Amino acid sequence: MSAYILHPQAFRDIDEIRAYIAEDSPDAADRLVTEIFRTIRRVMEFPDQGYRRPNLSSRPLRFATVREYVIAYVPDTSPMRVLAVFHGRRSPRVMAAILRGRE
Repeated sequence: MSAYILHPQAFRDIDEIRAYIAEDSPDAADRLVTEIFRTIRRVMEFPDQGYRRPNLSSRPLRFATVREYVIAYVPDTSPMRVLAVFHGRRSPRVMAAILRGRE
């Protein structure tokens, strides 16, 4: 697998995370966003390395973590699709609702 695409909302997720953190530290925000994209590229090479969360979705999604953030992606598509990036301490119901709205 040589590419990935971001769901438009996933791009917005990352942008909102960056903006929130940048209020206190623009440098920290940039480092986190860089780490998120580095993780996406890493799982792109071995998409099945992510973990499953059947409590969040019945679809064959995988998840990877970056600090306290979770990247939700579809491992068996080419290009790999990143559906969402959200804070890992959100309610599982909220996480599931986010994922239900993104195809």
